[in-house]
Amino acid sequence: MITAILAIDQGTTNSKAVLVSTEGIIVGRGSSPVGISHPQPGWVEQSPERVWQSVLEAIAACLVGAPPVTIAGLAISNQRESVTLWDGETGEPLGPVISWQCRRTAAVCAELNAAGHSARVEALTGLPIDPMFPGPKMKWLLDRAPAGRPLRLGTIDSWLIHRLTGGRAHACDASNAARSQLFDLTHCVWSDELCDLFGVPKAHLPEVRDSASRFGETLGVPGLADGIPIAAAIGDSHAALFGHGAFAPGDGKVTFGTGSSIMTTLPHFIAPKSGITTTIAWSLGGKPTYAFEGNILVSAASLPWMVEILGLPDVQALIDLAETAPPDGPGFVPAFVGLGAPYWHADARALFSGITFNTTRAQMARAVTDSIALQVHDVFKAMATQSPATLGRLFVDGGPSKNAFLMQCVADVLNHPVTQCDAAEASALGAAYLAGLTLGLWEGLEAVRALPRKTFALKPKPTDTARRLETWQDAIFRSTVPVTSSMGE
Repeated sequence: MITAILAIDQGTTNSKAVLVSTEGIIVGRGSSPVGISHPQPGWVEQSPERVWQSVLEAIAACLVGAPPVTIAGLAISNQRESVTLWDGETGEPLGPVISWQCRRTAAVCAELNAAGHSARVEALTGLPIDPMFPGPKMKWLLDRAPAGRPLRLGTIDSWLIHRLTGGRAHACDASNAARSQLFDLTHCVWSDELCDLFGVPKAHLPEVRDSASRFGETLGVPGLADGIPIAAAIGDSHAALFGHGAFAPGDGKVTFGTGSSIMTTLPHFIAPKSGITTTIAWSLGGKPTYAFEGNILVSAASLPWMVEILGLPDVQALIDLAETAPPDGPGFVPAFVGLGAPYWHADARALFSGITFNTTRAQMARAVTDSIALQVHDVFKAMATQSPATLGRLFVDGGPSKNAFLMQCVADVLNHPVTQCDAAEASALGAAYLAGLTLGLWEGLEAVRALPRKTFALKPKPTDTARRLETWQDAIFRSTVPVTSSMGE
């Protein structure tokens, strides 16, 4: 009988369940879609019950396809900055899951910024005041909650912990708390000052624990025995960083997907000066590990869009076409929903720049694929000017990271080696490793680092990137210039 950890990776579009043996080998997988709704322009939400049901379906699919196992414990990695509200006694949802993508609190955030709160908030939390972060979204939920109910607010890890424990635990981990904009990163506590600013009573918030911690035990979960310890919880991007074994200051990772998340570990807390955020990567033994992060809003999502524009059969055909063109064509900025790190320009718009009659389809394809790497370059440039640690090992994960051409572009523009990881479940693995530490299956970080991983190193090739960067920066400038009409009134 195999002893394994059941890791739940609850993402924006899918919930996954992965069984990880004590040797660090994945022995079972399952997944289930979640679903997203857009009730108004700019609003993005999900059903809390559907999130929970998708987790149960993923667990069932995982266990059906796996060999016989003894589940030593559960681990959770989750989509970050998405929040919900529920009845603490009945577990009844009292609002939607407001997604990290949702912009419904844009006006409130603009008012807070205009009132001069941004510098203080950033100093305490490492985060800018932006609709992406949960504080204003929690207030939106509370303002619409029914009176007289025992309210519980939380990120997705706390919602799952509530359901997995039969309502006995209201807790989250430090990495998720760090993304709430209500958590003082220096003192690692819910901040009275921030809760007052955003209008969120501390009494409704979960208890904050280490990422590797006992959050409770299963009770009444379909398909699982009662009494299984929930031994880890962590935000998905943080979990991927941990899963790679990126423990030394300066080690980093890029998770590629619809957008991209870039993280590098820090030796201590540093309030960011511009363009990037600071977060708690994970917390062990009451001690947080901090990281810089840059969130790119649109990364690989531009690829299927360009596939349709050029009339190609699929994304691979687009990448194959791009590979035939030298990197000296037009610039492309994928600012379909504005620009995230390191620009944070909500009004920027997507554009091609420098198109001539000689521009080919292949050059346009290359401009789109290059934009993935060039955005990463700009985030790391911002990190390099603010971090005391030089960039160490750099890991990449997520679907696009499997493509050697795309990742070679990243290595070239950064002039730094990139390590591809042959595991689509980097976040689930990181959460499982943390649970293994809680349960004593592995003795410490060195034991986790020594677990087997299939990796492929890409070294930067000699190439002239100066012209690419010049074209790129010109395109960025043009995408952020307000459009004015030249027509007469």
